Amino acid sequence: MPSTTTAEEKRLLRARVRRTLSALTPQARAESDRLLRRRFLERPETAAARTVLLYYGMGTEVDTAPLLLSLLSAGKRVALPRCTARPGEMEARLIAPDTRLYRHRFGMLEPGEACPLLAPEEIDLVLVPGLAFDRAGYRLGQGGGYYDRYLPQCSGKSLALCREAVLFEALPREEHDRPVGLVLTEHGA
Repeated sequence: MPSTTTAEEKRLLRARVRRTLSALTPQARAESDRLLRRRFLERPETAAARTVLLYYGMGTEVDTAPLLLSLLSAGKRVALPRCTARPGEMEARLIAPDTRLYRHRFGMLEPGEACPLLAPEEIDLVLVPGLAFDRAGYRLGQGGGYYDRYLPQCSGKSLALCREAVLFEALPREEHDRPVGLVLTEHGA
C-alpha cells in the first residue's frame, strides 16, 4: 500500500504540473512538440529499434501522432498500448498506417482487439508517457501504474519526452515506480 504522504505529495504535484502545462500557449506547446519529436527521431536508440511501442499523446502530452507515420515510413514495427480487461494492465498491439483507433474511457486512443498482440520482449524501444519526469528517469504519471507494471516485462530500452517546464531534480517515488532509461527535453537529455 503506498504511503499516504507520498500518495498525497504526488496528487498535489499532479495538480501543479497540470496547471503549468495548461498555461503553455498553443504556440509554445507546438514548438516544444516539434523539438521533442525531432530529438526522439535523431536518437541512436530510435534508429536501432526495429519495434517501437509509442503512446498516442492526449491533452497536454506531447503530440506523438506524427511519430507514428515517421516510424512506419522508416520500416519499423510500431505498437500502441491497449488497456486490458484486467484493471491496471496494458498490452501492446501492432498498428499500420490505416489502423482505426478507438477512444478508451480514460480518453486516450488505442488500437482494437483485432490488431496483432505484441509480446513485451519483442519491443526494442518504449516511449513512456508522463506528466513530469525527474533527472533520474522517474516519472509522475496519471496514477494508474500501467507502465510501472509493463516496463519490467520489456527487455528493450525506454525513454521519455519531457517538456523542460516539468523536468524536476527529483520526484516523490514509491517502491513500485520504474524509471525510464533516458529523458529527452527540448534541448537536452
